[in-house]
Amino acid sequence: MKAVTRGILASVFMMSAMAAADAADRTIIVLDASGSMWGQIDGKPKLEIAREALRTVLKTVPADSELGLMAYGHREKGSCTDIELVVPPASGSASAITAAADGMRFLGKTPLSAAVKLAAEDLKYTEEKATVILITDGLETCNADPCALGRELKQSGVDFTAHVVGFGLTAEEGRQVACLAENTGGKYIQASDAKALEEALVQTVVAPAPAPVPAVEPAKPGFNFVPEVTMAAGGEPLKDAGNAWEIYKAGADGTKGERVTTEYNNYKGSLEPGNYIVRATLGEAAAEQPLKVEAGQVYKPLYVLNAGTLIVRPRPSEGAEVNDGATVVVEYPGGTGPSTNYGQTKIVLPAGEQKLTVKIGEGEASEAIQIAAGQTIEKDVVVGVGHVLVNALYADGGEKVDASGLDVKIYKADKRIDGTREQVTYAFGPDAKFDLSAGAYVAVVKMDQAEVEQPFNVRVGERGDVTAVLDAGVLAVSAPGAKTIKVFSAKKDIQGQRKDFGLGYDEKHQVTLPAGDYVVEVDREANGGKKEGIATVHAGERSEVTIQ
Repeated sequence: MKAVTRGILASVFMMSAMAAADAADRTIIVLDASGSMWGQIDGKPKLEIAREALRTVLKTVPADSELGLMAYGHREKGSCTDIELVVPPASGSASAITAAADGMRFLGKTPLSAAVKLAAEDLKYTEEKATVILITDGLETCNADPCALGRELKQSGVDFTAHVVGFGLTAEEGRQVACLAENTGGKYIQASDAKALEEALVQTVVAPAPAPVPAVEPAKPGFNFVPEVTMAAGGEPLKDAGNAWEIYKAGADGTKGERVTTEYNNYKGSLEPGNYIVRATLGEAAAEQPLKVEAGQVYKPLYVLNAGTLIVRPRPSEGAEVNDGATVVVEYPGGTGPSTNYGQTKIVLPAGEQKLTVKIGEGEASEAIQIAAGQTIEKDVVVGVGHVLVNALYADGGEKVDASGLDVKIYKADKRIDGTREQVTYAFGPDAKFDLSAGAYVAVVKMDQAEVEQPFNVRVGERGDVTAVLDAGVLAVSAPGAKTIKVFSAKKDIQGQRKDFGLGYDEKHQVTLPAGDYVVEVDREANGGKKEGIATVHAGERSEVTIQ
């Protein structure tokens, strides 16, 4: 992945905000808060780069700019509906956006199409002028078509525009989301390095005032640089492949100097006489050549990537559908780091041995693949997992625990020599979903002070429901004037101590407890001191106690 600095994102936010202000419309920034934002660029997590850019740039945004912030993937793992308008568009929203980003978690999927559509709807795009700026470091992972969405929003909107910033995307990846912007009349900005991004912003987002129309001049000579790129020696040149052309001035020592431009696909250009270094890239493959341009000459060099194409279809089990949430990691020859993708993946790689690792949930499959130049390998990777849905009941045959505070931890069933178990994964709330390798496990399910262990087995390709019965009820205590409310077991241990079941700092306290008898201690401090009451909790029932 190419380097992206904090300054790049800073420029994006600043220019976007300026454009929104100049256009006198309302703008929502849609921020990718998916788990892939933990990936690093130059040794720093991308999420930190984004946060720092927000902190820096929002200080300079005019107070009357109506900006909002929407995020996706910041609350749940594996959810395609985890989208939230965190800060509604309003003037003076800079500090609210900064605070929201600083406190945001990054852990979910990438429903970028749905997020952009919701942002457009929040801006009432069918009634008013509206702008959405999507900043994403990944591709759509929730079975949606960004290109089709762009067409839909443009047709339905009064004056709707979407700009897309590809945060560290390759040229091939960028092509898959650029259409969302292009189909609305917006711009796609590839944040691959600072200079290229600045040039794109000057020409697009900043939208400078048009220059006076020059007098008609005679047509200039044609292009003098017409490069082509191919996957392998002797192969056909590629057309509309999504490749990039990076053109640099050559330094005195023959190394890359100042960047001249970055172009895409079937590029033709006119270069000033001089020495250059031209780098052709496609996916993770690249080819580089020096070029000496002399006046009156036309150059048609061929760049050989010496690369192949890998298509990966991750499946949880034999015959199962492709898993869109799977993580596909490829380590390739000469790479500075692995390439991470999600769901079905098509990627161009340098020829040689590739290490492919596919992860679905807690299951993982790895293998080495040899790719030759010009070769396309299609690979179904079966990870070998089963799917489990975990829930809890207050009592056998009773009501389901439908609270976000439900804590579900999954452990391997076999104990270590010290009697502990290895934790595999965890989740919160009802309907906790897990993809696990075959084997025996224990779900430790806890709601407040009630906890139970539920053993279960997983078989590859099968779906199973795991239901843990807490044998618990809910105790609701009301104590007017109380500073603290503590709950203890009614029965004392052999040392005369009662087991502590937690406390609350208010006049009211509600807690889920195992069925049984309890002592409730209320402390009103200077306004009456301590007072005790008795409560009985029945499984599957609610008990209410008032202590005056």
